Amino acid sequence: MPPNRPAGKLLRASNVVLGLLCLMYFITYLDRVNVSTAAAGFAREFDLNKTQIGLVFSAFAYPYLVFQIIGGWVSDRFGARRTLLICGATWAAATALTGMAGGLASLLAARVLLGLGEGATFPAATSAMSRWVAKGRRGFAQGITHAAARVGNAAAPAAIVTVMSAYGWRASFYACAGISFCWVILWAVTFTELPADHPRITAAELAELPEPRRRQDNVPWRRLFRRMLPVTIVYFCYGWTLWLFLSWIPQYFLHSHNLDLKKSALFASSVFFAGVVGDTLGGIVTDRILERTGSLQRARSLMVGVCMLLALVALLPLLFNHDLYLCLACLCGGFFFAEMTIAPMWAIPMDIAPEFSGTASGMMNSGSALAAIISPVASGWLIDVFDNWELPFVGSMILMGIGTALAYRMRPQSRFDQPAGAGSEG
Repeated sequence: MPPNRPAGKLLRASNVVLGLLCLMYFITYLDRVNVSTAAAGFAREFDLNKTQIGLVFSAFAYPYLVFQIIGGWVSDRFGARRTLLICGATWAAATALTGMAGGLASLLAARVLLGLGEGATFPAATSAMSRWVAKGRRGFAQGITHAAARVGNAAAPAAIVTVMSAYGWRASFYACAGISFCWVILWAVTFTELPADHPRITAAELAELPEPRRRQDNVPWRRLFRRMLPVTIVYFCYGWTLWLFLSWIPQYFLHSHNLDLKKSALFASSVFFAGVVGDTLGGIVTDRILERTGSLQRARSLMVGVCMLLALVALLPLLFNHDLYLCLACLCGGFFFAEMTIAPMWAIPMDIAPEFSGTASGMMNSGSALAAIISPVASGWLIDVFDNWELPFVGSMILMGIGTALAYRMRPQSRFDQPAGAGSEG
């Protein structure tokens, strides 16, 4: 039996685990978007055009897409602890290798390795949360971890510019790699697969957590894929906008508004900090709706549809006005509402298929990974051909509209392990 000693609320074992996952989300996004700011350095050194830069941005996403579902299954089968230890060591090494690149080919190879290392991270984290987070806090947990990721987005431009200015673009990747290796050590010495095995867990805290679920050896792949397909499509619609922002926002302010590197980094950070607020608020709101209404359809699907529609509306003025501060407001608003969908979206795999939460979330996130392959390259091509930095946002608006229309098809109230038609709000 776990000890019954009191523990400070912030130092409860489940909060420590959640804090470690927040730190991981922060680092993974710092490591994957630092390239957007560093592009100002390596593009000049290697003489790359916008389409080639887009290829560097998207190279990460090919193995990232492949390892979403595989990584989700691995974390369900072998546990989040081992999965994330291997992933962390891999993405840290890939980040260091990016700093050693000698041209386009080696840059692409390092980014592919980064995608390989980070492919299983979010499904594995969701698998860990399914054991370590109470059902009523799922939205909050997903919101706060993804908010930490957006802090990584927001911190990256200013931090990378600071390091680049002093030591060059290569040093920025070495610094990020060092931070990543430190997290791997922390995870190894702190996390236990089952809450009951944690030395700091109390009986009272353990009683709040979900019952331990049995390990799933056989995944009903076809049925689970069909069940998650509407969720995956909606997440692709969101992912297109996410990867457009992560890849091109620092370059947008630099080139479309002719700002210097430091000012463009400041404006880009402002947009990403709007996402931090959106992620955090989205987690609070989806849990509050669920608590008040008891309806997963309202707390998840309806909320996602409304927020996608508001993101579309916020981006529309970009097409008609080029004022710097109006554009900043539109981008902040669009990213804020887009990020408010994150918490309900990532709670849905745990609502639908708690026994297969790693695999189900991997299926969902493969939609965003596919968008990560197409969106940066398509956006770079549009900018090269039409010399118009606002044109890529048209695609975002169209897909946000499609996501709004399809959100109701996700049906989080219908549990995967229930007989057909036996929907439940529980």
